[in-house]
Amino acid sequence: MSLAAAENASPAAENNLRHMANAIRALSMDAVQKANSGHPGMPMGMADVATVLYSKFLKFDPKNPEWPNRDRFVLSGGHGSMLLYSVNYLTGYEKMTLEQIKNFRQIGAITAGHPEVEHDAGIETTTGPLGQGIANGVGMAIAERRLNARYGDLINHYTYVMCGDGDLMEGISHEACSLAGHLKLNKMIMLYDDNGICIDGKTDLTFIDDTSARFKAYGWDVQSIDGHDMAAIEAAIKKAQNTGTPSLICCKTHIGYGAPTKQDSNSAHGAPLGDEEIAGTRKNLGWTSGPFEVPDDVLNWWRTLGEKGKTLSHDWKNVLNTHERRECFEKFSKANYAAAIAPIIQDLKKSLAEEKPKKATRQTSGMCLEKLVEKLWLMIGGSADLTGSNNTKVKASSVFDSADYGGNYINY
Repeated sequence: MSLAAAENASPAAENNLRHMANAIRALSMDAVQKANSGHPGMPMGMADVATVLYSKFLKFDPKNPEWPNRDRFVLSGGHGSMLLYSVNYLTGYEKMTLEQIKNFRQIGAITAGHPEVEHDAGIETTTGPLGQGIANGVGMAIAERRLNARYGDLINHYTYVMCGDGDLMEGISHEACSLAGHLKLNKMIMLYDDNGICIDGKTDLTFIDDTSARFKAYGWDVQSIDGHDMAAIEAAIKKAQNTGTPSLICCKTHIGYGAPTKQDSNSAHGAPLGDEEIAGTRKNLGWTSGPFEVPDDVLNWWRTLGEKGKTLSHDWKNVLNTHERRECFEKFSKANYAAAIAPIIQDLKKSLAEEKPKKATRQTSGMCLEKLVEKLWLMIGGSADLTGSNNTKVKASSVFDSADYGGNYINY
């Protein structure tokens, strides 16, 4: 049965999505168990959210993984990497093979244990320190708005970030999310794994923030849902796509979903479940396949999503071929920027060597920026309330904000 047929075969549609989510859970717990290292709890808890996102919303093409207008997916809680590795294998990224899954956390494998950037394997960014992926997502959302301002509907994708409690505990998440709200980055949607568990126990050991209130104060749209209710997940993402602000969806989930004794426990967070617990989980989930086995029909449903992406990227290519900004876009995407700035750098070196200006480093830095910014439209930077002091704003600078995403200067 095709995925489209499955989705139209009510009431079986949700059941098929459940099987797809359970494939993520099974591969995740099997890989962690084989490696005797890793974090099975988060992939098992967020499998339903990931399944709805990939099956209903995410624009991606495993056969053309660097398609410019693909949606970006950032797994900020990188310890839950088996979720991303599993989905990318299931949807058909050629580099993310079953052997790579079996070699999770082994030397030489691309399944390193925290995602390391590899676009042709469906990994958009490296996420190690908690919170960093959130900041990466804000940067990607800024890039999308800037390119949209220049190229119109050629670039109009979403940035989805999946994060956990640990990400939101980090200070970098506060700064980045405050900026996202200020800039009204409405194409950024964050899916928060709100399971209340950390490695040491319950999160209230250290973390009693009112997360919803915090993000509303930033100017985000905030929703709270059952992270295992497929219909609720779909409705929340659909709503988030139509706000004028960034969106946070708090997904109440069970860490280690399906595990008979370790669900909702910190023991499911950062250690293998164990053979007995995995057997019990398989029974609870109704998953009868053996380790690293995915039933043909379930794998085909996932692969159908990858094929759908091929149509999306092909349609975008057709739009590009007749677009009024095509020549400009292709020049941008194929440009050798290192070669473009080389003569500018050489001229700067020559003039500074000859003039030997007695200026502070920040002043000579500003002199360099005067030359670089006017030649490189895509160069973007800013200052954290020290513009006049550190000489970062030059004649060619214009402010990037919610009133004008075509600017190149951010007031941090």
